[in-house]
Amino acid sequence: MSALDTPELGVVPTDGGAHVVAPEAEMLSPNQRAWRRFRRHRLGMWSLWIFGAMFVLSLVAEVLSNDVPLVARYNGKLYFPLVDNPPEVEFGGDFRTPTDWSDPFIAARFAQPGNWAIHPPNHHSATSIEYFAKPPNPAPPSADDWLGTDSLGRDVVARLLYGFRVSVLFALALTAIGVVLGLLAGAIQGYFAGRVDLTMQRLIEIWTSIPELYLLIIFASIFRPSIGLLLVLLSLFGWVGLSDYTRAEFLRNRSLEFVKAARALGLSSAQIIWRHVLPNSLTPAITFLPFRMSAAVLSLVALDYLGLGVPADVPSLGDLVRQGKANLDAWWIIFPTFALLVVMMLLLTFIGDALRDAFDTRKS
Repeated sequence: MSALDTPELGVVPTDGGAHVVAPEAEMLSPNQRAWRRFRRHRLGMWSLWIFGAMFVLSLVAEVLSNDVPLVARYNGKLYFPLVDNPPEVEFGGDFRTPTDWSDPFIAARFAQPGNWAIHPPNHHSATSIEYFAKPPNPAPPSADDWLGTDSLGRDVVARLLYGFRVSVLFALALTAIGVVLGLLAGAIQGYFAGRVDLTMQRLIEIWTSIPELYLLIIFASIFRPSIGLLLVLLSLFGWVGLSDYTRAEFLRNRSLEFVKAARALGLSSAQIIWRHVLPNSLTPAITFLPFRMSAAVLSLVALDYLGLGVPADVPSLGDLVRQGKANLDAWWIIFPTFALLVVMMLLLTFIGDALRDAFDTRKS
């Protein structure tokens, strides 16, 4: 008896003939089969692990890079400055302002026997300035500043770490909003088609004809720059690309037999869209995510470079790019920033390629 005649094995037809599928593979859902295909894509899987590890480290940036100790002991009393930075008078100073832990006077107090402080691996935050540093800014890499300082005396490692977190969180938020709006607009166009589709297409064409950069410049001149304002403005245009893909999927799926059966059972349009058509139209949205995140990160970097992005007190990669251009001799500013951006884009691209292959039903 041949393998194709074995009752325990299933036969799946393909363009090139038939191939044998193990019974456990037949029991897997489409999403489970897609996850298996994704795991077989080693480059995409490793990229996902590396990007996830980088993002997790950035989420605990305060523990890894900060200008205040994690825990300190002074005269037999424990302090947790990372949670609540005590005033300087607690340690023999003259002021009631929060303690500046880079002050030589404070460092000398904690160098006394019985007093100690446990600092993060990097003793700088994204906004701390080296007031007591001897070299002029931007200072080259040293034992205190592993990648040197920028033109204002802020540690480059801390700026990269906190800037990476801001970029990824902004990209996640912008991608999530774009996916929701894109799926909603594309679903309405594709499912109802006809005049609804035609009307919405014309409205979208009118909307996308508005110059986005000019709109950003106008709002930046009226309102104080903020991440929230930037997120709202970019979200107004970031959903259009995904809506086109979703519309095409809905136009294809609305005429299939399972949709006709759902209509015959008396289900409402909202029920059919949510329960039946949408789950079978998510492939473009899922494969779209990493590339949308890449576009969001680059948009934020470009706007920060032009001075239209986040406020000056928020660490950003675009600000480091601008400083690197203004200080070409300070290679320690532009080179690590450029390397981090390249690594981010490559990882997201590899993840996107793996997702595209995983949801390609033509691949076994």
